[in-house]
Amino acid sequence: MNLFQSNFTERKQQPIRKSSVQWKKKVGTFALASILAVGGVYSVAPTDHSYAQTSYEAAYAKVTTDKSKFTAKVVYLVNSERRKAGLKPLNIHAATAKASRLKAIDMSKKNYFDHTSPTYGSPFNLLKLQKVSYRTAGENIAQGQRSPEKVMQDWMNSEGHRKNILNPNFTSIGVAYYNGYWVQLFIG
Repeated sequence: MNLFQSNFTERKQQPIRKSSVQWKKKVGTFALASILAVGGVYSVAPTDHSYAQTSYEAAYAKVTTDKSKFTAKVVYLVNSERRKAGLKPLNIHAATAKASRLKAIDMSKKNYFDHTSPTYGSPFNLLKLQKVSYRTAGENIAQGQRSPEKVMQDWMNSEGHRKNILNPNFTSIGVAYYNGYWVQLFIG
């Protein structure tokens, strides 16, 4: 398994953070989808880890079978693991999410499973093509898992994948699922 990391100039990004748990209850996934649609950054969890569980979070505690919610559930599970480890949650980065989706589609359509794409090259080249700036980056890929819970279980049981998920230098994530292929791209 290859872990990709590189050092480039980081683009300063200010995540949209709302500390009000009440706000999260009202907006839930609609805000997440809306912000991603316009290319923004959204913090999946508040910075204060001592909050009470909201209805939004309770909904994500259930097993997800709706494929349209797979990527949001993976982000939620990643941030749950990071919280357990005392790390800050990752923000969803729209351009990184787009790069993840391009990679998942490419693997499916060209029938390969590898960190290096015949179309885009390395994950770093793919991020560069999407004009994503970063100082450090990483990629996790998987194939065949039927739920976000299963793919996260497999990644957390793999030392290299777990290191990416729990890397304190990463600040943002992009996740994709397409036709059985899973891609996580991390940047910091």
